[in-house]
Amino acid sequence: MSNYKAKIYVTLKPSILDPQGRTVERALSHLGQQASHVRVGKYIELNLDGERAEVESRVQEMATTVLSNPVMEDVRWELAELEVAGA
Repeated sequence: MSNYKAKIYVTLKPSILDPQGRTVERALSHLGQQASHVRVGKYIELNLDGERAEVESRVQEMATTVLSNPVMEDVRWELAELEVAGA
């Protein structure tokens, strides 16, 4: 059994309007910073224990059923094994 860190990225699908992104874009403009097509998403980190295949399955299920709305959002994730302290 190993320890893993999952990094989950949730973004709106390109066809979905992003009012929060538009607000950020306007705020940046007011500060003299030029940026376009700003999109705002979510970043989630989880630490999980188990065998890699089982952990991957759990992350996939959590990412697609709880942490994102598949109708409006795209989700991708990364999984990295954590170093064991003192090993």
